[in-house]
Amino acid sequence: MKKNNDQEHAVSTAIRTLGPCKLDSHLPYRTWADDMRFRIFVDDELSDGSESHTYNSFEAAGPRKKLYFDPSRAKCAIVTCGGLCPGINDVIRAIVMEAFHAYNVPSVLGIPYGLEGFIPKYKHRLMELTPSLVTDIHRFGGTMLGSSRGPQPAEEIVDALERCNVNALFIIGGDGTMRAALSVSEEVRKRGLRIAVIGIPKTIDNDINFIPQSFGFETAVFKATEAIECAHTEACGAPNGIGLVKLMGRESGFIAARATLALKDVNFVLIPETPFTLEDEGGLLPALEQRLLSRKHAVIVIAEGAGQHLLAKSTDTDASGNPVLGDIADLLRREIKTYFDARGIPHSVKYIDPSYIIRSVPAVANDKVYCGFLGQYAVHAAMAGRTDMVIAKLQGRYVHLPLELVTRKRRTLNIYSDLWRAVLESTGQERLKGMLPEI
Repeated sequence: MKKNNDQEHAVSTAIRTLGPCKLDSHLPYRTWADDMRFRIFVDDELSDGSESHTYNSFEAAGPRKKLYFDPSRAKCAIVTCGGLCPGINDVIRAIVMEAFHAYNVPSVLGIPYGLEGFIPKYKHRLMELTPSLVTDIHRFGGTMLGSSRGPQPAEEIVDALERCNVNALFIIGGDGTMRAALSVSEEVRKRGLRIAVIGIPKTIDNDINFIPQSFGFETAVFKATEAIECAHTEACGAPNGIGLVKLMGRESGFIAARATLALKDVNFVLIPETPFTLEDEGGLLPALEQRLLSRKHAVIVIAEGAGQHLLAKSTDTDASGNPVLGDIADLLRREIKTYFDARGIPHSVKYIDPSYIIRSVPAVANDKVYCGFLGQYAVHAAMAGRTDMVIAKLQGRYVHLPLELVTRKRRTLNIYSDLWRAVLESTGQERLKGMLPEI
């Protein structure tokens, strides 16, 4: 099939509903999202594995004229899972404010410490979220609800939802959390319950399938550039100075790539999608030597998941089930020292890892706006009985995506894309082995 063939509905974008909407909305709007769909071109940045570029029709996010739930009797719950990310508190606040002020929902529960909060044995106490309680939380990083990693039994989660008479569950989290949301939704359906399950995708690595940019990513890139700027200053302050910055990115190099483009001081950027070599022709170390000979300083940015082929494989996994990564930054520091010491070339390596600082900061303005839309649209979807779905922004349009679509695989940086070409042009590292895609 040719690369540019256009196909309609190449992937399923249908959104499941709990039933017909029979109640009139009291919202005072003149424009509604009923029966509105957006036809969006699915290119390399949105591809879910299909070989062809396609057009797909997506259900628009937004308020509906008819509601499934009676808002005055509805009960919502919010849970945040996985690692911290800028903007989580903004999403929580947006959901609570929309539920209370737009729909007059009488109760919104906060589930503490991720999925553990549903499980009785952990003895976490539920929180009653009110506008007064969340009014200032967007000024702070982290999540007011706390978080945890790792799966919990869907049966026990749904037991807790039944006990609390929850009608709509908002799950904020990454790839693993969205898979958990799908399991919860399947258990809800198996029991014949009427509970809406709405996901708000969160991943600082920007690696959720079909989501071109997750909330908090812009903040992460902004803070990453500050670290790169410090590394550049340190590198310039010593003869043959080398600034080495490790950024988040287990399987995808989006933060490293975007931060490199934002700050043009990076000479080498290494990401999981492009395996590189250290020595011999096309190796990183000879290229670094040439850079130091000509300019006396260099900056290297590396995503945490890069270069794993150079490290011993581990069979261990973390609480989320992800393989434990080897420390590529530690390997690079050792190999750089060995290489330059053997050649009698004095050098100085300054290493910066800003990962937890980046995760914990408040969101920047654009991310705050994005989070507000996500929270509002999530409440609109739930009140209209949508379920098994996430809120997403595709090419400037807010739409509903089925959970099944966003959980198919993790998204990675397309090395055939304009983004990666721009990175290579900015750094001049196209001669490194593995940087250019095979034709």
